[in-house]
Amino acid sequence: MRISAKRQLDWQLEFSNNDDTNRLTDFRGEARGVGAITLGSGEPLVLIPGLAGGVELVMPLAQQLSSRYRVIVPHLRGDRGYLGNNPGDLADLADDLAATLDSQGLERPIVTGVSFGGAIALEYAVHYPQRVGGLALWGVEAKFRPTLGTTVLKRVLERYPLPSDNRFLNQFFNVLYGSKPEPSPLVDFVADSCWKTDQMVVCDRLARLETFDVSDRLWRIDAPTVVLAGSKDVVIPAKRQRVLADSISGASFAEVAGAGHIGFLTHADEVVAQVSDLVRKVRRSYC
Repeated sequence: MRISAKRQLDWQLEFSNNDDTNRLTDFRGEARGVGAITLGSGEPLVLIPGLAGGVELVMPLAQQLSSRYRVIVPHLRGDRGYLGNNPGDLADLADDLAATLDSQGLERPIVTGVSFGGAIALEYAVHYPQRVGGLALWGVEAKFRPTLGTTVLKRVLERYPLPSDNRFLNQFFNVLYGSKPEPSPLVDFVADSCWKTDQMVVCDRLARLETFDVSDRLWRIDAPTVVLAGSKDVVIPAKRQRVLADSISGASFAEVAGAGHIGFLTHADEVVAQVSDLVRKVRRSYC
């Protein structure tokens, strides 16, 4: 997706935050809540955000998908829009997702997850296989393997309170593109969005990922699945994401040329096309 003007990004976010289809649901009657933003109409499609940036970061992709589908984007614990303080583990986040989908009356939607959201999607799919109509995954593998970069990042976040727009973390954001990007509204948008997630929330999520492993439960997934990977993803290389696809029965794999870890933003057209192919495959499976 090519975003040519900051004004366009501002318009997108204003639309997403003020749209009258926003939903805030109670989490099974308890004193915490799970929020979800709903855009568009038609066939339901769930889009789970990643490690940082929350709903805001995936909103450009959600906007594009909403021209074809009813897109439900859940808030995650720790993000703006979530009510409560318990960070929970990935199983808790999968349960949150189940509660949100219950409140929306969704029995077997297509679930799409990007990065950390892909881990949540996998946890949900192996725990609630009967509740998944289709599965699209970007930038994830079945078992998280820390890299030097993620280890250093976690230790810095744990020990040092950082001001917003920190140059150290901004360099980490550059890694998400696969190569140093040219200055642009999109680069500003990614950094601004990621800084809106509290650093201790990011640190906690990295800790949760360290124990993430669904490799022995992938056999439970029986819905049509596509694993998407950027050819320049240096966070989770495409070859490791291909292993995930090979480990899920009937799953397909697609590599997006030139895309890094946030290719769901930089190459959104290709992602939308692949998700649309999955939707058609799911429809055929129901016939």
